[in-house]
Amino acid sequence: MYKKLKLGNGLRIITHRMPGMQSVSLGIWIKVGGRYENEENKGISHFLEHLLFKGTKNYSCRQIKESIEGVGGSLNGFTSEEVTCYLVKMPYKHIELALNVLSDMVISPVLSEGDIVKERTVILEEIKMYKDLPQVYVHELLDGLMWPKHPLGLSILGSVDSVNAMGRKDLLSHKEKYYNVGNMVVSAAGIFDHEDFAKKVERIFGRLKSNPVGDFIGVSEKQGTPQLDILDKQTEQTHLALGFHAFKRDHPLKYAADMLHIVLGANMSSRLFNEVREKRGLAYEIGSQVKRYYDTGTFIVHAGIDNRKIQDAIKVILLELGKVKKNMVSPDEFKRAKEFYLGQLTLALEDTMDYMLWIGELTATLDKTHTLKGVIEEVKKVKRQDLLEVSRLIFKNNKLNLALIGPLVNNREEIY
Repeated sequence: MYKKLKLGNGLRIITHRMPGMQSVSLGIWIKVGGRYENEENKGISHFLEHLLFKGTKNYSCRQIKESIEGVGGSLNGFTSEEVTCYLVKMPYKHIELALNVLSDMVISPVLSEGDIVKERTVILEEIKMYKDLPQVYVHELLDGLMWPKHPLGLSILGSVDSVNAMGRKDLLSHKEKYYNVGNMVVSAAGIFDHEDFAKKVERIFGRLKSNPVGDFIGVSEKQGTPQLDILDKQTEQTHLALGFHAFKRDHPLKYAADMLHIVLGANMSSRLFNEVREKRGLAYEIGSQVKRYYDTGTFIVHAGIDNRKIQDAIKVILLELGKVKKNMVSPDEFKRAKEFYLGQLTLALEDTMDYMLWIGELTATLDKTHTLKGVIEEVKKVKRQDLLEVSRLIFKNNKLNLALIGPLVNNREEIY
């Protein structure tokens, strides 16, 4: 069972004790990410995340890494659309060291001009790298189709122009606005005492003040016609991402949508895997994905297709989406999907890192958490009819968005 505490200055602490574990995982979350930005400063949250590893008031860049890795731990960070997180996993007896290092990173980073110049070149190379990975970049094209003229439709990394334009003053201003305790969550899972951990957190963060933080721009889903974006590129495969607007984080049908994803493309037993890969040999990689944000979400099918058979693959995919709209899944298929969901959830949350990420992200984005027992009970309530309802709500022809990367210059008209 998790425990929660909110300090007087607004900092939220959430922990979960996991007896029998030898590790502890700790995360510091800031409620800021790609959708808090605009076209001019796009990528600033990600840029700042990089810089916090370059040195602090009490730790040099090298000391940050060596202090954690020197006792068998691992250190990382990530920026998503709605949060930024700095995280550590290490032997449980070193939890205070983990807290000291991470807290110094978010409170007292140096952000030197020299580090900014060097890290800018690193990020520019990162942008180039992902553009050279069509199976990744096709999702950026899809985002642009689904969220035109909106931060969700722009890359979290930013553009070459926006990253080049950012200076130290911009980064300091961004940190000052969003990196305050009222906009933070500290989450931990593993072997430790909650009260003792909370006292350590309060000792470090309790003196800090909270400031008001502006919210992100909401979405307006007014798509009336199917949308298509094709990037003609000489690749060995054509990479496809097909997406529909779907459900937000706390939508009542979210678990049914997850189960529909399992039926369609989550594993080797799924319909898309069997129909596209096993029966027809049209792809090696084929699957689906569900993404949820505070106020919206997406349901995505992705694949790497034989360049000569892209139209055949699209037809098969759309046929399978149509089938789940017409008929309920069979009782046997439904049972297998539900058991897969419950089994994967249980296995994932055996790990301290996965549990820390689960409770931390929910607290940071929705200011709520779910117990494993509670989620299991909700998943068990899902009925076959719910999957039919979800498919009919999501898979609408006029709401379809399709992004393709491949040697398609001669196939545009056929695909349209």
